[in-house]
Amino acid sequence: MFPTPPILASALSKISTPFRRSQLGLFHGKTKQYGNNVPHSKHKTRRTWLPNVHTKRLTSDALGRNVKVKLTTRALKSINKHGGVDNYLLRTKPDLLGIEGMRLRILVREQLDIKRAEDEALAQAEAKIQLEKEMKEAKQRRRAKVAHAQKSREAMLNISEGIFGSGPTPPRVDAS
Repeated sequence: MFPTPPILASALSKISTPFRRSQLGLFHGKTKQYGNNVPHSKHKTRRTWLPNVHTKRLTSDALGRNVKVKLTTRALKSINKHGGVDNYLLRTKPDLLGIEGMRLRILVREQLDIKRAEDEALAQAEAKIQLEKEMKEAKQRRRAKVAHAQKSREAMLNISEGIFGSGPTPPRVDAS
Protein backbone atom coordinates (compact mmCIF):
# COMPACT_ATOMS: atom_id res chain seq x y z
CA MET A 1 0.00 0.00 0.00
CA PHE A 2 2.79 2.44 0.89
CA PRO A 3 5.97 2.76 -1.14
CA THR A 4 9.08 1.25 0.33
CA PRO A 5 12.28 3.27 0.83
CA PRO A 6 14.01 1.87 -2.32
CA ILE A 7 11.06 3.03 -4.40
CA LEU A 8 11.26 6.42 -2.74
CA ALA A 9 14.92 6.69 -3.75
CA SER A 10 14.11 5.91 -7.37
CA ALA A 11 11.20 8.37 -7.30
CA LEU A 12 13.51 11.11 -6.07
CA SER A 13 15.63 10.87 -9.23
CA LYS A 14 12.51 11.23 -11.43
CA ILE A 15 11.20 14.38 -9.75
CA SER A 16 11.22 17.36 -12.09
CA THR A 17 10.08 20.15 -9.84
CA PRO A 18 11.55 23.63 -9.95
CA PHE A 19 12.56 23.28 -6.30
CA ARG A 20 13.80 19.71 -5.89
CA ARG A 21 15.35 20.50 -2.51
CA SER A 22 11.85 20.67 -1.00
CA GLN A 23 11.56 16.90 -1.43
CA LEU A 24 14.57 16.31 0.83
CA GLY A 25 13.00 17.72 3.99
CA LEU A 26 9.78 18.80 5.66
CA PHE A 27 8.93 21.98 3.75
CA HIS A 28 5.12 21.80 4.21
CA GLY A 29 4.47 22.89 0.62
CA LYS A 30 6.85 25.85 0.63
CA THR A 31 8.85 26.26 -2.58
CA LYS A 32 10.97 28.84 -4.33
CA GLN A 33 9.02 31.99 -5.20
CA TYR A 34 9.68 34.22 -8.19
CA GLY A 35 9.14 37.92 -8.56
CA ASN A 36 10.69 41.26 -9.47
CA ASN A 37 12.89 43.77 -7.75
CA VAL A 38 11.22 47.10 -8.41
CA PRO A 39 13.33 50.16 -7.59
CA HIS A 40 12.18 53.77 -7.71
CA SER A 41 12.91 53.91 -11.44
CA LYS A 42 10.42 51.05 -12.02
CA HIS A 43 13.05 49.02 -13.90
CA LYS A 44 12.06 45.45 -12.96
CA THR A 45 14.67 42.74 -12.53
CA ARG A 46 13.79 39.09 -11.86
CA ARG A 47 14.66 37.54 -8.54
CA THR A 48 13.76 34.53 -6.37
CA TRP A 49 12.91 34.02 -2.72
CA LEU A 50 13.91 30.80 -1.00
CA PRO A 51 11.96 29.30 1.92
CA ASN A 52 13.23 29.82 5.45
CA VAL A 53 14.97 26.44 5.89
CA HIS A 54 16.57 25.21 9.12
CA THR A 55 18.19 21.95 10.12
CA LYS A 56 16.61 20.68 13.33
CA ARG A 57 16.66 17.57 15.49
CA LEU A 58 13.13 16.55 16.32
CA THR A 59 12.33 13.99 19.01
CA SER A 60 10.21 11.15 17.71
CA ASP A 61 8.34 9.25 20.42
CA ALA A 62 7.49 6.38 18.10
CA LEU A 63 11.05 5.88 16.87
CA GLY A 64 12.55 6.52 20.30
CA ARG A 65 15.29 8.78 18.95
CA ASN A 66 15.99 12.20 17.50
CA VAL A 67 15.48 12.71 13.77
CA LYS A 68 17.70 15.26 12.04
CA VAL A 69 15.77 16.88 9.23
CA LYS A 70 15.70 20.07 7.16
CA LEU A 71 12.44 21.94 7.60
CA THR A 72 10.85 25.31 7.06
CA THR A 73 9.52 27.52 9.82
CA ARG A 74 6.01 26.85 8.51
CA ALA A 75 6.55 23.10 8.94
CA LEU A 76 7.95 23.72 12.43
CA LYS A 77 4.81 25.66 13.39
CA SER A 78 2.65 22.86 12.00
CA ILE A 79 4.63 20.27 13.99
CA ASN A 80 4.03 22.27 17.17
CA LYS A 81 0.34 22.59 16.30
CA HIS A 82 -0.02 18.83 15.78
CA GLY A 83 1.74 18.09 19.06
CA GLY A 84 4.93 16.48 17.79
CA VAL A 85 6.66 15.21 14.71
CA ASP A 86 4.92 11.80 14.85
CA ASN A 87 1.41 13.28 14.75
CA TYR A 88 2.47 15.74 12.06
CA LEU A 89 3.82 12.96 9.84
CA LEU A 90 0.75 10.77 10.29
CA ARG A 91 -1.90 13.49 9.81
CA THR A 92 -0.44 15.69 7.05
CA LYS A 93 -1.33 15.19 3.39
CA PRO A 94 1.35 13.36 1.38
CA ASP A 95 1.74 16.16 -1.15
CA LEU A 96 2.82 18.52 1.66
CA LEU A 97 5.32 16.03 3.11
CA GLY A 98 7.49 15.25 0.11
CA ILE A 99 9.77 12.24 -0.26
CA GLU A 100 11.61 12.64 3.05
CA GLY A 101 8.37 13.17 4.93
CA MET A 102 6.86 10.03 3.40
CA ARG A 103 9.98 8.05 4.31
CA LEU A 104 9.69 9.22 7.92
CA ARG A 105 5.93 8.51 7.89
CA ILE A 106 6.60 4.92 6.84
CA LEU A 107 9.19 4.47 9.60
CA VAL A 108 6.88 5.92 12.25
CA ARG A 109 3.88 3.89 11.07
CA GLU A 110 5.89 0.62 11.07
CA GLN A 111 7.22 1.34 14.57
CA LEU A 112 3.72 2.15 15.86
CA ASP A 113 2.38 -1.09 14.34
CA ILE A 114 5.11 -3.06 16.12
CA LYS A 115 4.34 -1.35 19.44
CA ARG A 116 0.60 -1.90 18.95
CA ALA A 117 1.16 -5.63 18.31
CA GLU A 118 3.33 -5.89 21.43
CA ASP A 119 0.69 -4.09 23.51
CA GLU A 120 -2.05 -6.39 22.21
CA ALA A 121 0.01 -9.48 23.03
CA LEU A 122 0.68 -8.14 26.52
CA ALA A 123 -3.00 -7.33 27.03
CA GLN A 124 -4.00 -10.84 25.94
CA ALA A 125 -1.48 -12.38 28.33
CA GLU A 126 -2.78 -10.21 31.19
CA ALA A 127 -6.38 -11.11 30.33
CA LYS A 128 -5.50 -14.81 30.36
CA ILE A 129 -3.81 -14.48 33.78
CA GLN A 130 -6.82 -12.55 35.11
CA LEU A 131 -9.23 -15.20 33.80
CA GLU A 132 -7.22 -17.99 35.44
CA LYS A 133 -7.20 -16.04 38.71
CA GLU A 134 -10.98 -15.51 38.57
CA MET A 135 -11.58 -19.20 37.82
CA LYS A 136 -9.41 -20.20 40.78
CA GLU A 137 -11.29 -17.83 43.09
CA ALA A 138 -14.65 -19.15 41.83
CA LYS A 139 -13.51 -22.73 42.50
CA GLN A 140 -12.49 -21.78 46.05
CA ARG A 141 -15.87 -20.10 46.63
CA ARG A 142 -17.71 -23.23 45.41
CA ARG A 143 -15.64 -25.44 47.73
CA ALA A 144 -16.32 -23.13 50.67
CA LYS A 145 -20.04 -23.11 49.83
CA VAL A 146 -20.15 -26.93 49.67
CA ALA A 147 -18.26 -27.21 52.96
CA HIS A 148 -20.61 -24.72 54.61
CA ALA A 149 -23.68 -26.60 53.31
CA GLN A 150 -22.31 -29.90 54.65
CA LYS A 151 -21.61 -28.39 58.08
CA SER A 152 -25.10 -26.92 58.27
CA ARG A 153 -26.60 -30.33 57.30
CA GLU A 154 -24.62 -32.01 60.06
CA ALA A 155 -25.72 -29.36 62.54
CA MET A 156 -29.36 -29.83 61.53
CA LEU A 157 -29.01 -33.61 61.99
CA ASN A 158 -27.49 -33.13 65.44
CA ILE A 159 -30.30 -30.76 66.44
CA SER A 160 -32.99 -33.08 65.12
CA GLU A 161 -31.44 -36.07 66.91
CA GLY A 162 -31.38 -34.15 70.16
CA ILE A 163 -35.02 -33.05 69.83
CA PHE A 164 -36.65 -36.17 68.48
CA GLY A 165 -34.28 -38.76 69.89
CA SER A 166 -34.20 -40.59 66.63
CA GLY A 167 -31.23 -41.85 64.80
CA PRO A 168 -28.45 -44.05 65.95
CA THR A 169 -27.81 -44.11 69.65
CA PRO A 170 -24.36 -43.47 70.90
CA PRO A 171 -22.58 -46.43 72.54
CA ARG A 172 -23.02 -46.64 76.29
CA VAL A 173 -20.12 -46.56 78.58
CA ASP A 174 -20.41 -48.62 81.78
CA ALA A 175 -19.41 -46.90 84.96
CA SER A 176 -18.06 -50.05 86.59
